[in-house]
Amino acid sequence: MVLASQMRAGMAIVFENQTYRVVAAEYHPGQGRMGGVTHARLQNIDTGTFWEHSFRSELRLPEVAIERQSLQFLYMDADRCCFMHPETYEQTEIANAIVGPRAAFLEPGMTLAVQFVKGRPVNVLFPDVIEVKIADTAPATHQQVDSSFKPARLGNGVEVMVPQFIKTGDMIRLDLETRKYMDRARGERQG
Repeated sequence: MVLASQMRAGMAIVFENQTYRVVAAEYHPGQGRMGGVTHARLQNIDTGTFWEHSFRSELRLPEVAIERQSLQFLYMDADRCCFMHPETYEQTEIANAIVGPRAAFLEPGMTLAVQFVKGRPVNVLFPDVIEVKIADTAPATHQQVDSSFKPARLGNGVEVMVPQFIKTGDMIRLDLETRKYMDRARGERQG
């Protein structure tokens, strides 16, 4: 059992006979005789739908164990991604809706942590920053322009904005959450 005031993103709970993954939780302490509340954004494990709810801080909720496995990405088709356990070679299919828009950044052979609740995959954890290759962009310019950006297309078709000095074939580091350029990939010769 976990108190609603102790709810954190990444947990799994049971509420009204439904299992939910906590996507976000924010505790607001009460004042005087008013008790605190926790505002939570939940995802139903069975339906995949999102729901926002406020819980009284003293409410006790059953917590469900989340198992975490490192799986290797194999391929993606129209509606699911296929991952494989690197030691047992057991394959797991995960709906694209669970992976979300970050699925565009999956590459064969990539190893990611996958969260399971009651044996079912519920979330794929991506790194915050990834290295990607620029497939196409305008020619590099070396003008003294401080904050000028240009569009660039990655190998997966995603378009991002990069500084003027970046050229086709460069490896860059990208913030996956915001899809914003951070810097050139380390170890690359800059010329």
